[in-house]
Amino acid sequence: MGMPENKNELYNNAKQVLEEILSLMGLTGSVFPSDEFTATDENGEISSIGLNIEGEDLGILIGRRGQTMVALQYIVRLIMAHKMQVQVPIVLDVEGYKQRRCEGLRTLANRLAEQVKTRKAPFTMEPMPAFERRIIHITLADHPDVITESIGAGESRKVVITPKTLPQN
Repeated sequence: MGMPENKNELYNNAKQVLEEILSLMGLTGSVFPSDEFTATDENGEISSIGLNIEGEDLGILIGRRGQTMVALQYIVRLIMAHKMQVQVPIVLDVEGYKQRRCEGLRTLANRLAEQVKTRKAPFTMEPMPAFERRIIHITLADHPDVITESIGAGESRKVVITPKTLPQN
């Protein structure tokens, strides 16, 4: 089986998988499409399907620093790849946590960029997951005064924000 005909087919299959997992976990929640995380590429092909889970007491699905949500997202991706015979990035959000986190990271990135610019000194952020580092990099990609790079390995990877022109000693 190739790429599904439309995003509704992907969404409905992903929703069914996710609802079954929630049921097995003894949790009650509703799954809705998330336009924030649904995307298509330049050819109009689906590049990601965003899903948001809404309900009560779903903090357990988010976990510490979103780690449980990332693990659940991985499981749903594996099941969908097996079921649909195609790799489709599924992006999960729980009660808008990831969306709020993205907005907060964009604000933080801009604030830190201004500090780095003013102090003319690099700033190393705390370790964060790949999707969060990507938000920092994208947010500051066109910033006129700073550059970003990821350093470290595994779960210790972090973003360093550096002035484009460091003072010469």
